[in-house]
Amino acid sequence: MDVLVDFESLPWQSPRPGVRLKAVEHGDQRLRLVEFSEGYEEPDWCTQGHAGRVLEGAFTLELRDHSVRLAEGDALFLPAGDEHAHRPVVGAGERVLLLLVEPMAPSRRR
Repeated sequence: MDVLVDFESLPWQSPRPGVRLKAVEHGDQRLRLVEFSEGYEEPDWCTQGHAGRVLEGAFTLELRDHSVRLAEGDALFLPAGDEHAHRPVVGAGERVLLLLVEPMAPSRRR
């Protein structure tokens, strides 16, 4: 089993304006390098679970009942579920690079 993840060799994907990512899937886990930049607007609340670290930059994580400011070096843990719904807010001139570890949805597991 290869234990090295070479993100440099992976192409960026851009599913929506203001976000791009690189992802590696293994078993029931996904490792994503995600960049949010000015202009990114999350249309819906995310209810998936995530754990990760802010590698560069800063952003605000909006939760249903409050917001948390995260900056370079901060780590995050978000359990799955509606009660933990969240979305990133990226302000004017901001950019953030995150490394996220996430469980794969059962329908996507290989």
